[in-house]
Amino acid sequence: MPDTIPIPLSRPEGFQLVHTEVMPIRWGDMDAMLHVNNTVYFRYMEQARISWIDSWGVGHTAEQSEGPVSATAGCRFKRPRKYPGSVEVRVFAGRVGRSSVPTYYEMRRADDPQTVYATGEALFVWISNETGRPVSFPGPVRERLWGNQGSAAHATW
Repeated sequence: MPDTIPIPLSRPEGFQLVHTEVMPIRWGDMDAMLHVNNTVYFRYMEQARISWIDSWGVGHTAEQSEGPVSATAGCRFKRPRKYPGSVEVRVFAGRVGRSSVPTYYEMRRADDPQTVYATGEALFVWISNETGRPVSFPGPVRERLWGNQGSAAHATW
């Protein structure tokens, strides 16, 4: 497996929409060029991903022995964005593995939902907070991710 995974130019086949989050574009999100700074897009993706995880109702805190991390993250910037406005982040998930699930993101202005301003990807991995190594998704998370499909080998959205 390569150390880096190329960011797809379009949503990968088999990825399905699992969460949508709308957030305000803040004045402080802009840089000296008066557009949203490139690092802020990663925050938008992070917040949407965490809100998706929160919707599972399984909790995730630093005190827990296991939890989610991003193993990879990337972003393709397609059009500049400016304040004011709101960003709509669509989270798509791919095939679920034993301890990971790939995610893909589309970022749009809430008032211009037909235009994709940026896309991104992240590999979401469940790890042991003690060892930092991947571990199998716990029962409640596995049930949420796999639903009635029974096993990771068949888990798709």
